Amino acid sequence: MTRADPPTQPMTMKDDPYLRTADGIKEPPVGWRRSIRYFGPGLIMSAAVVGAGELIATTALGAEAGFVILWLVVFSTLVKVAVQIELARWTIVTGQPALTGYNKVPPRLGRLGWINVLWLLLALSKMLQAGGIVGSVAVAFSILLPIGGDPLAFRSIAVWTVVVVIGTVAGLYASRYELIEKVAVLLVMVFSVVTVLLALGLPFTPFAYGADDIAGGLTFSIPIGALGAAIAMFGLTGVSVDEITSYPYWCIEKGYARWVGPNDGSEAWQRRAKGWIGVMYKDAALSWVVYTITTTAFFIMGAAVLHPQGIVPVGNELLTTLSRLYTDVLGEWANVFFLVGAIAVLGSTLWAATPAWARMFANFTSTAGAFDWMNTRAREKWIRGFTIGLPVVWGAVYLFVQSPVAMILIGGIFGGVFLVVTVIAVWYLRRKETDARLRGGWLFRLMLIVSSVAIGLLGVYSLAKVFGFEIG
Repeated sequence: MTRADPPTQPMTMKDDPYLRTADGIKEPPVGWRRSIRYFGPGLIMSAAVVGAGELIATTALGAEAGFVILWLVVFSTLVKVAVQIELARWTIVTGQPALTGYNKVPPRLGRLGWINVLWLLLALSKMLQAGGIVGSVAVAFSILLPIGGDPLAFRSIAVWTVVVVIGTVAGLYASRYELIEKVAVLLVMVFSVVTVLLALGLPFTPFAYGADDIAGGLTFSIPIGALGAAIAMFGLTGVSVDEITSYPYWCIEKGYARWVGPNDGSEAWQRRAKGWIGVMYKDAALSWVVYTITTTAFFIMGAAVLHPQGIVPVGNELLTTLSRLYTDVLGEWANVFFLVGAIAVLGSTLWAATPAWARMFANFTSTAGAFDWMNTRAREKWIRGFTIGLPVVWGAVYLFVQSPVAMILIGGIFGGVFLVVTVIAVWYLRRKETDARLRGGWLFRLMLIVSSVAIGLLGVYSLAKVFGFEIG
């Protein structure tokens, strides 16, 4: 879309970032200062990351286990980044989105590759996780402005669920996503900064923690009773399988792949590809810093404030329990502040995840043969259809289940299983389709191996949990 186009005007082939032409080539910037203006995919991803995993799963884990697994928070955010970067590298080199790549990994079941078949199963399980996020936003609104008296009664929550779904669909369908993204990211940053400051300030309150607590949390151990929550957190915090798969779409739509241009095998093409891959590296690094700091702060808040009191968030009481992170430290006045912040954080996840899932579902549908992904108008039509349909389904799922914590953690466990499949796809695409000159050096390869092994272990445990086996 050009700057002169009104927001609602359909994209033309000339403006389509998924079409790589010679006239779309742009030279990459050099250095951090010149690269900043081209950041964006990581910020969208951060809006999705700093949400359900951080506010809910990480805090719940801190409340359940205490400081003892603090190390896992940092490890879980770091170890998956290499897989994210490698898949985005393939996208920039080839100009193709993630599910198009997944569908190339043999064997195939008709038109679909086996990975895309498994992805569909994952997407269905993720309906629970997305429904939990919709419900959490609705509950926060209901507590702020209850309808009919009891804020946790079905009537009030149901009305607010409908409002959240309609607001999400209207905001995204009307092509106002850029504004929503900017406001959501701003609110997430403000709320995260406040949470970090509170976490740093806890030593001066009745919920003080010390250097011994932090050191104990870095001893690489996991209490048996917290294994399930720890695995779910590993699948949810940092970049989960959702963000790893959706990040390439944002890299394309930002322009990285189009600016590289068609692969003519020339040295100029190779130089441009390296340059825009370098920008992607910086974009991913900045987002990692943001969500790692925030995740650690949320965990410390849960471990220091909720764990000593034996409080673990469950059911629709999730947000009233989590609000004690603030009210127990600052006083009752902070409850409204927390709820507004929670709406901002969880809402940003919902509003960033909706267009991402719409693109992934549309891409899956195209690999099944419903339409040609490179047909600009058809792609926009399908994405718009999923933008409407998905929030409606998520809201309905939540109203049926009504247990946000369980819904989000179940999605995290299934996400852990599919992360292993994603690693298989990434290694296949790296070997078969990524130009050997652009694969990165030995250090990155080592990081990718470590990441793959860690994710493999996560997948083994997650499968054991799914089938009812106990490990350790």
